[in-house]
Amino acid sequence: MRTQVAIIGAGPSGLLLGALLSKAGIDNIIVERQSGEYVLGRIRAGVLEQVTVDLLDEIGVSQRLHKEGLVHGGFDLLFAGKRHRIDMNHLTGGKNVVVYGQTEVTRDLMDDRAAKGLTTIYEADNVQVHDFEGSNPRVTYDKDGKSHTLACDFIAGCDGFHGVCRASVPKGAIKEFEKVYPFGWLGILADVPPVSHELIYANTERGFALCSMRSPTRSRYYVQVPLSDKVEEWSDDRFWKELRLHLDPQAQESLVTGPSIEKSIAPLRSFVAEPMRFGRMFLAGDAAHIVPPTGAKGLNLAATDVKYLGDAIVEHFAEKSDADIDHYSQRCLRRIWRAERFSWWFTSLMHQFPEAGGFGQKVQEAELDYLIHSEAASRALAENYVGLPLNFGE
Repeated sequence: MRTQVAIIGAGPSGLLLGALLSKAGIDNIIVERQSGEYVLGRIRAGVLEQVTVDLLDEIGVSQRLHKEGLVHGGFDLLFAGKRHRIDMNHLTGGKNVVVYGQTEVTRDLMDDRAAKGLTTIYEADNVQVHDFEGSNPRVTYDKDGKSHTLACDFIAGCDGFHGVCRASVPKGAIKEFEKVYPFGWLGILADVPPVSHELIYANTERGFALCSMRSPTRSRYYVQVPLSDKVEEWSDDRFWKELRLHLDPQAQESLVTGPSIEKSIAPLRSFVAEPMRFGRMFLAGDAAHIVPPTGAKGLNLAATDVKYLGDAIVEHFAEKSDADIDHYSQRCLRRIWRAERFSWWFTSLMHQFPEAGGFGQKVQEAELDYLIHSEAASRALAENYVGLPLNFGE
């Protein structure tokens, strides 16, 4: 079997790349080790920057997003017991974000790909990438008890942090940067109305909390917990009691509780792998970088990786030029490190660190107090939160 681009991974980044390439007439096949149901069962964040919405518009899969997505022009910072709104729309000249779950983005992309009859191979075992440093890369995998080889011009590694693509790069050819945070997010999903019509980011002496939502009737809540905690230790009742202790009186009064649909603890890390190109194989999304979920940059960074990569591959086939391919890694990494910096800063500002003590808490509150009273500081937060333009600084 042969294709122009073999895409490893059928998450949102792989599906989005496939859609962009197909729209340009470039043949591609997606190889995924899990089932489609498993991919859709992964619960992820759902705050989309305008850049991501524009990409979904470009490939024509944004109809449901525009119908069901929640447009947010601001969010609340809660500290020292009081809430303060960051008016992103005003501070950024009219920009917003859209709350629309990553699962729903993935579903829309899957449905679009299936409707167009494009090939996705699910439940592919023993996926391996070969000869990507040369001119004839290939992918091998097992399916239904048979071994298969997929020849291609390029390999796109959209297979996540634990995927085979980055793991197949020779150790001397890649450098990894990582920071692991000493806490996690305990999150629940529940069919209850949100406590507020916009997100609330809370800094408290008990730690961080986030009040988010997926729809007007489905809420997503998080509280900071030690990495030693086990999800089995947290009953729904215990979670709701803990969340309430993080909120201001108005939010406490508005909080509606109910049984959880999903409950999990997610560790936090910052991670970047450099470079992102190895001959004819490219890394994109979580295969190349991880950000803490504070500020919801993960999916949006993956989308911009894919936009850069899609444009580079289209240029290669349409214009016989590799200029964008040669600059792919450098271009992505400049944007990635800006997002890593923002996510690290926002995480450091909002969470309780065990070694910081009371002094650290007071410094955080002082910085937050400065932030809400300085228009320049508020604007910097808002600009990063809604997402920097694709060509920022170029």
